[in-house]
Amino acid sequence: MAEYDSVSKDLIQTYPKDFIRLTLEQDDVEVLDILDTEQNTVETRHTDSLIRVHIAGKEALVHHEFQTTDDPSMPIRMAGYIIRAIERHNLPIYSSVIYLRRNAGRRDPGYFIQEISGRPVVMDYTVIRLGEIEGQEIIDGGPSGLFPFVPLMKRPVGIDSEAWLHHCVDATNALRVDESIKVDILGRLMILSGLEYDQSLINRILLQEGLMDAIMRESSFAQYIKQLGIEQGGRQRAIEDILEVLEIRFDMHEPHPLSARIAAIDDLQRLKQLHRVAIQVSNLEAFEQVLDA
Repeated sequence: MAEYDSVSKDLIQTYPKDFIRLTLEQDDVEVLDILDTEQNTVETRHTDSLIRVHIAGKEALVHHEFQTTDDPSMPIRMAGYIIRAIERHNLPIYSSVIYLRRNAGRRDPGYFIQEISGRPVVMDYTVIRLGEIEGQEIIDGGPSGLFPFVPLMKRPVGIDSEAWLHHCVDATNALRVDESIKVDILGRLMILSGLEYDQSLINRILLQEGLMDAIMRESSFAQYIKQLGIEQGGRQRAIEDILEVLEIRFDMHEPHPLSARIAAIDDLQRLKQLHRVAIQVSNLEAFEQVLDA
C-alpha cells in the first residue's frame, strides 16, 4: 500500500488547507509550516502529516494519518503520535485519521483510553471515513487537493461505481486550472482509484477520454512514478535482506508469522532499521520485541 500512502502524503503537503478544512471543518486557518514528521523513539516513527497552523487566535498543530485498512492498534498508535508531537513542539494538537477504503475504520472508536486506579488517560482524535463523505459536494466545491480521493467517496443515489468513476474523471478534466496541475491531479486520481476499482477499468476510462498519454507525458507525474518504482524496489530488497539475516542467524524459515509482519511494512527507513536490529540482537525473541515496540 506504499503507493497510496505516498500519494496521500504528497497531496496533503501540496494542499494542506483543503485537508484541514475537511477534518476541522474550519476555514479561518493559516498554515505556518509543514513540519518534519520523524519522531525519534527507540524505533524511529513517522507521522503521515504534521502541520503548524494559526487557528482561533492561537498556534497549534494539525496531525493527519492515512489508513487503508483496519488496524486494532490504531488508538494506541494515535496516542503515541499525539504525545510525541506535543512533547517535541509544546503546542496543542488536532489529530485525525483518514480511512481511504470504503469499509475501513468502522470499528475505530476515535480515542485511546487507559484507566488505572481511577486515573484515566484519554486521547481523542477525529475519524474520517472517505466512504461516508459526499463526493459530489467535493466536486461542486471546485479545485482542491481532495479531487484525487473523490472516486473513493460516497456516490450519489442511483449512480453505479463505474459511472461514478467516469464522472469523477470528467469532473477533474473539466477543472479550470493550469493543464499541468490538472494532469497531476488526474495521475494521482488514477493511483488512488486502484483502492476500489480494477486497474483495467481505470485505464480504459482514461484511454476513452484521451487522457492517458497526457498523464504519462507530464514530467512531474512521470518522475513521481519513476521514484515510486525505485522506492518499491528498495523496500522489497530491504524485506529480503531482513528475512535472509533472520534465516542465517536464527534458522527462521518461511512460512513464519514474523515473515508476513515484516513484508507488510511500507516504511523503508523502518525496514532499514530492522535490518540493523536483525544483525545485532541475540535471539529471535529480542527482534520481535523491537518489531512490537
